[in-house]
Amino acid sequence: MRTLYHYPLSPSSRRVRVALAEKGLEYEAVVEQPWRRRPEFLALNPAGEVPVLVEDDGAVVVGGAIAEYLEEAHPKPALWPADIKARAEARRLVQWFESKFDREVTENLVGEKVIKRVSALGQPSGLAIRAGLANIHLHLDYITYLAERRTWLAGDSYSHADIAAGAQISAVDYCDLVPWDDYPEAKDWYARIKSRPSFRPLLLDFIPGIPPPPHYQDLDF
Repeated sequence: MRTLYHYPLSPSSRRVRVALAEKGLEYEAVVEQPWRRRPEFLALNPAGEVPVLVEDDGAVVVGGAIAEYLEEAHPKPALWPADIKARAEARRLVQWFESKFDREVTENLVGEKVIKRVSALGQPSGLAIRAGLANIHLHLDYITYLAERRTWLAGDSYSHADIAAGAQISAVDYCDLVPWDDYPEAKDWYARIKSRPSFRPLLLDFIPGIPPPPHYQDLDF
């Protein structure tokens, strides 16, 4: 059986977990703490980062390439829009959330409040946390803008854009740091995301000593 090395609050790992579930692909999930830099894991990915997918035949696929690999190896159901322009828009949004949102929000909030704590890599930076709390408003404004004008973030169909955004948002929501009451349209979009069967296993994730807020697993908030 294929194996996915992941960390529960890694958004890129979460995106792959959802994509695998959407395509109905079975896998064994192995929790990897990348900061430990295990030699066995570094042999799979010298960058020492999750996610890493190992196929039955030993083929190793790493990081952002996993989503593209899954689309080519298992094209049904498609998680990219059929229209070429819509696909370009979906890819733009994936880049937005996996780069800009991750850098400006997730690293400053999840990285400081959770990862530093569980990895013992230092004390949280109050400056970084304040920056993350300020930046998330800009991104929720943008999600609201998209949700008001489109059925899904990239257009008419659910796609990797929604999965990538949901993966980031859910990691921050685990820390109870998403001001949902100020953004009802974004909240409605996320409620649809977390109600999908593919997404529900993420809501069962638990970091020892750092429980999620009560609403985290509530499909109706």
